[in-house]
Order: sequence, then C-alpha cells, then structure tokens
Amino acid sequence: MHTPYLNRRLFVTATAATLATGLVSPLHAASLRPTKTMRGGSNNYRPNAPFVDKLGDGFIVSGRVVRAGDGAPLPKTRIQIWAATTIGGEREPRNHGSVLTRADGTYRLEMMQIVPNFGQPHAHLAYDDPAFKTVFLRPVMPSARDTSLTVDFVLAPA
Repeated sequence: MHTPYLNRRLFVTATAATLATGLVSPLHAASLRPTKTMRGGSNNYRPNAPFVDKLGDGFIVSGRVVRAGDGAPLPKTRIQIWAATTIGGEREPRNHGSVLTRADGTYRLEMMQIVPNFGQPHAHLAYDDPAFKTVFLRPVMPSARDTSLTVDFVLAPA
C-alpha cells in the first residue's frame, strides 16, 4: 500500500488553492455580523453633510462597506465623516463631509490632520440612509501622529 507524501510545501499550496477558489469565503461571509453603533459616535453630527471630494490634505480616512450576512459590497452608499482637525473642532463645518462608496464598496476621504479632542485623536463616521440600520462610529487612533484611519462598516437591512 502506498501512503501519499504530504510535506509542508504541498500543504501550503493546497490550502492556498482552496482559499483562492472561494470555498471558504461563503462560510466567512455568512458569519458577518452588523457593525454596532459606538458610544459617542453621533456627537456633533450634522444630518446631510455635503458631498465633498476632500476636506484638506494630509490625513486619509478610508474603508469598505458591505452587507451583513453575505458580505456583498454596497456601492453608492453615503458615509459621513467628521473630526477635530488642525483647522478647528468637530463643530467646524469645514470638518464635515460625505462620500459615496465605489462599486467595490470602498470609500476614501482626504482631510486635514486629525488632532486630539478630549485627550484622544478620533474621527466620527456615520451611515444614516433608510435602506440599512443607522450606525455611528467613533474610532480612536493609536497615536495623534497617525496619518490614516481605516474604518469598515457591515450594514444590516433596516
């Protein structure tokens, strides 16, 4: 009787091929749970912040927006972003803007450098259109020297 030889390289190659074919991704996608609103996320929120191309230079807020359950990307989804920056606090109108997600569900907004507010450098992001449940986020950055922040949303139907 011949026993197949399974070495490390063969195992890694077979695992990578399985992942590449997507056999694992439906299991992962089915487990995607909706993003929960964070405490303080809606502070200084302004409904219907204007759509903008950018709010300054030097800091990038980006992420991806997908549907809960199946993980499908959500194109043309409005995400609102605001923060205290080098030009003023969270209430400063020039620090508020909205962007739409691309076909793959990603979004990106360049803005002025985020600065600490109440001792913590953080941003606020919101999804508040009627198709999905409203979500307000307030992610805190590890350092005030960071120049980017990635924030993903998993949205549940309303």
